[in-house]
Amino acid sequence: MSSDRWADLKTRVASGIAMAVIGIGLLWAGGAYFTFLAGIVTLLMIWELVHMTNPDQRTLAVPIGMLGAVSIMVASTMHGFYALPLTIAPALTGATLLKRHRRIFTVYAVAVLLAGYALAMFRDTQGLAWMIWLVLVVVATDVFGYFAGRMLGGPKFWPAISPKKTWSGTVAGWISAAVIGLIFHLLTGAGLGLVLISALLSFASQMGDIAESAIKRRMGVKDSSALIPGHGGVLDRFDGLLGASVVMLIITALGLAPVIGF
Repeated sequence: MSSDRWADLKTRVASGIAMAVIGIGLLWAGGAYFTFLAGIVTLLMIWELVHMTNPDQRTLAVPIGMLGAVSIMVASTMHGFYALPLTIAPALTGATLLKRHRRIFTVYAVAVLLAGYALAMFRDTQGLAWMIWLVLVVVATDVFGYFAGRMLGGPKFWPAISPKKTWSGTVAGWISAAVIGLIFHLLTGAGLGLVLISALLSFASQMGDIAESAIKRRMGVKDSSALIPGHGGVLDRFDGLLGASVVMLIITALGLAPVIGF
């Protein structure tokens, strides 16, 4: 086993622990504290997206990102259809100001904003146990996929876009997420449908990762930024949660969100 495969593990784990402590603390606190976190993460994601798609207009990254953060914080108080225009407005505003890759920016920025709104809304309306389930599904997908891919290797899942992602890691992610769903079903009686939804969100998480990899490949960058040691940027770390949150928002809008509570 090559030591190069694990060269970044210590830095990755240390950064992961620091993020986990902050994230868990604000997730537990809920309310305005977690909404603020969702807004800040949204700001940083849009900041990175502007830097990647329009490096010659980096001065716009902060104002567009701040507009995104404010829209999330305000929209989270307006649950329902009327929150949608406010949530996506910063993406449309950014598209009118930026000169290059407007379509890519708009589509991905809309996804970022919807995910930020979804997380803030989920914490307020669904509760802490529900959010723990969602986060654990994404974390299990990432962690078990990472280690299975490194240890087992094998055929690549989508080499043209994400050359490191393997089928072994991908399937391990689905299985681990389904196990998380089964555990929460047994603990809370949420229903066996939770196992299927967990596996679906695992796939959505992986597609979030694939989508971000496609943008980076198109823009010719390795990481979305260097904000997080061992992980690259905020988009690099939370692209999976982004994908899962957007799909979960759709599931919720269809009235199919599971009820989870201890």
